[in-house]
Amino acid sequence: MVSALTDTLAWVVIAAFGTSAILQTNHRQYSRYAAVAAWTLFAAFWGLLVPYYFFEHLSVIEGVLSAVAVPACLYTAYLVGSGKRQLVTLTRSIAIMGLLFLPFQTIEPARQFAIETVAQQAEWLMAQFGYYPPVVEGDHGYLAKFVFTGESVTGEPGHRYTTTVLMACTGIGSMSIVGGLALAVKAPLKRRMQALAVALPVIYGLNVIRVVFIAVAHGEQWFRGGIYETLAFAVFPTTDGNMVSYLFADRMLAQSASVVALVVLTFALLRIVPELGGVVEDVAYIATGNEYEITRRFAE
Repeated sequence: MVSALTDTLAWVVIAAFGTSAILQTNHRQYSRYAAVAAWTLFAAFWGLLVPYYFFEHLSVIEGVLSAVAVPACLYTAYLVGSGKRQLVTLTRSIAIMGLLFLPFQTIEPARQFAIETVAQQAEWLMAQFGYYPPVVEGDHGYLAKFVFTGESVTGEPGHRYTTTVLMACTGIGSMSIVGGLALAVKAPLKRRMQALAVALPVIYGLNVIRVVFIAVAHGEQWFRGGIYETLAFAVFPTTDGNMVSYLFADRMLAQSASVVALVVLTFALLRIVPELGGVVEDVAYIATGNEYEITRRFAE
């Protein structure tokens, strides 16, 4: 239910951002109206995802970020509507991000290709380290579920520790963000392509490593019991000791590292395309209300 509703709303949101971007040149007033509508709908989109991330996906980081995004999007709509901030590049970049990401999220063959490709490459990488878990069909119908068999926390043999590669595991979301930013800014095409040539392979490679780490950590129960169990039970609504290694590896370590990696990569890309600083300045202003001169600092 949430998936169908949010997928449909996502297309509506991106259509609104795209309309605003198209109207930016010759119809700025209408562009502003479309941007206000887009940011307001974007707030509704993140609001729908908050309970999913917290209670179904068991992701505190994604849940908190989604919850924070709701007032942030509404505040952005206010800034644009009141004329305090135009945010034309940020608006254009989100439109491009959506056009890059949504086909993989909502079109079945594209989604299957992305998920199974990552699963195959993760399987190959695991084999280089001596791990050969069977790969079976997951709940989504794709060959993308790794199955490790071992002893359960209660000592019962033959317990199956499974890790399924989902759309969120493909790295396409992060690659779409970087792609949207690079394609939206006004900078020489050569430098923008250089930024993409650096960023996209790095993101994809790190993501495959992330999938391998989570699958092996869960399958081999690297974080079973002790302080890991205490933290997992305190943060997540579960008392299943067999899930502790997965929750700690994915929801705590991997997701935290992904956020850090994306921030570090953004600053690295600013060295190649200082014009990206304009978008960072807009986001920083929305978050803090202060003006920053990031573009000038990286252009020096």
